[in-house]
Amino acid sequence: MSPISGGAFLVAAVIKILVTFTLLMVLIAFWTLVERRVCAFIHNRLGPNRVGPQGLLQPAADGLKNFFKEETLPPFADQFLFLLAPMMAFVPALITFAVIPMASPVPTRWGLVTTAIADPPVGFLYILAISSFGVYGFTMAGWSSNNKYALLGGLRASAQMISYEVSMGLAAVAVLVLAGNVTLPEIIQLQQRSSWFVFPLFIAFFLFLVSSYAETNRLPFDLPEAEAELVAGYHTEYSAMKFSMFYIAEYSNMVTASALLVTLFFGGWDLPGHWDEAPWTIGKSVATLVAFWIKTLFFLFLYIWVRWTLPRFRFDQLMDLGWKVMLPIALGFVMVTAVGVWALDASHVGVGPKGMLILFGVNLALSALILWQLDRRMFIGGAGVQGRVRWGAQVAARRVAEGN
Repeated sequence: MSPISGGAFLVAAVIKILVTFTLLMVLIAFWTLVERRVCAFIHNRLGPNRVGPQGLLQPAADGLKNFFKEETLPPFADQFLFLLAPMMAFVPALITFAVIPMASPVPTRWGLVTTAIADPPVGFLYILAISSFGVYGFTMAGWSSNNKYALLGGLRASAQMISYEVSMGLAAVAVLVLAGNVTLPEIIQLQQRSSWFVFPLFIAFFLFLVSSYAETNRLPFDLPEAEAELVAGYHTEYSAMKFSMFYIAEYSNMVTASALLVTLFFGGWDLPGHWDEAPWTIGKSVATLVAFWIKTLFFLFLYIWVRWTLPRFRFDQLMDLGWKVMLPIALGFVMVTAVGVWALDASHVGVGPKGMLILFGVNLALSALILWQLDRRMFIGGAGVQGRVRWGAQVAARRVAEGN
């Protein structure tokens, strides 16, 4: 069956836009409730449970409150940039989801309809390009507020997001080297034919996962909003819906990052076995849609779990991790992956199931080596470990001097 075209293509595109963004906004609203209830469970308390049955209407109450709260505008702020900043954070966070396929193509009487709103040949590069615009919103919010704490939060956000964007991009390069393609549907189909990329590229997956936490400003990387140091960071001066747009952007970025993790490393909408390949049927589309969202919701839950489990880094530790640990590992892993793919092609093995198994073994060996090095605190240990090392060296030098 050929892809849909003509007027039917335009109608399908409009329907996909309405359905996708409605689903996204509803998920974001209710995920705030899920986070608060999971947080309450971890803290051994109840959480919101008064508005509606089991608190299900709490997101609607929060939205209504934000609509009717007083809008404030600092008298010495740059008014244009102050109003533009929430939109600069909000819009890129939403439209990056447009190229992610959520299920197998849907057969209709007019042709095959893809489940992504758009299917450009450079889908992954589109995500990297658009998501990088979000940093402008946070930086503009801090600068335009004419508030020192907000400015520091904006500068922290820009430094953090730019730093970890490098590691995230390099981790994704390993996927592109293995797949030989930057189109997301092609990456999913290659994983269907061989294996999910999390097995031969586990190190890249872990780097991408950690970078996604830093890119979304979530704990343990929420230094731009560190309330103990910056009051609230870049959005200190914001109120009502302008304030709410920053949180909608944060949760939108979480959904997009989780969906991208699933697409690049866990086969996207793919299910084990070959039953979900062409020819396409409605049943396959529904099953793959459910599979895609189960995987995505797992990583969304992981965001919550990590937030209420791990403590916040210091900013110097955050930057050390990004530049001194993750960047060298990502660079080295890209080189190893490129050499490995070249060797498999030269030996006529290719990146089929056998080649994936070989790369999986290489990944296990490299993972063990990296964990051993990190466990010895050779790369990262924080100021406490470094202080103890210096203190021990000073004590040893003093003993030598006293002995002489």
